[in-house]
Amino acid sequence: MDAAMVTAIAALIGGPVAAVAAMYGTRGANRASREGNAVNGFSSLTNELQEERKELREEVRALRGELAAERAEVARLKALVTQLGGTP
Repeated sequence: MDAAMVTAIAALIGGPVAAVAAMYGTRGANRASREGNAVNGFSSLTNELQEERKELREEVRALRGELAAERAEVARLKALVTQLGGTP
């Protein structure tokens, strides 16, 4: 075998091996990218849900305050009706 034949055989063997290595490497990189995107997506969703939960808690707190004020007003009016001789 001469040098040209060895070079040709090496090229025939090396080409497919390089292609397989490139495909395997790309597949691993794509998987890592997808997993990274999924983690970032879950993290973003978690942050959004926590912010929404905080806003809802504040809204519930405000509504409870309004309800307590309304109940106090109802109690005051019932007392006033009773004081004036009526029945609430």
